[in-house]
Amino acid sequence: MDRAAELGPLCNEEAAVLLADQVVRSVNEGATVLLGGERLNRPGAFMAPTILTNLKPGMAAYQEELFGPVASFYRVKDEQAAIDLANDSPFGLGGSVFAGNIDRGLLVAARIDSGMVFINHPIWTQADLSFGGTKRSGYGRELLELGIKEFINKKLIRISELNDPF
Repeated sequence: MDRAAELGPLCNEEAAVLLADQVVRSVNEGATVLLGGERLNRPGAFMAPTILTNLKPGMAAYQEELFGPVASFYRVKDEQAAIDLANDSPFGLGGSVFAGNIDRGLLVAARIDSGMVFINHPIWTQADLSFGGTKRSGYGRELLELGIKEFINKKLIRISELNDPF
């Protein structure tokens, strides 16, 4: 309720402790903090906006989902390396592709193993768009026609003639 706040807290204290621990473990494993990296010195589950670089496979921030204001920045040599990096995760909720050429952006987005990919936008949600991930980020979709079918049971009935071979 602080009108001076520009970024809200995490959902609870446990989430803030986990996120701060993920950042500390990543730094201890060799990651670099470009911005932030610590809890804010104030009441509540606040974490400073954080940017991490020099992340490598096996580091906490490379392999775990970060639920809070932490961005991981990577440098790759080419488009294929970017796609490989995006897919090198046990998670696949959403991703973003920024491209000056929309057709090229669509080709890259199609190769990312993720439930949602946004082109030239970090994320988007609204009631008429489906929502959901792949891999350990979920199965199925919420919202829209794809989502409503998650809550119904369909039955298959197949008919064969009595004298058809089995």
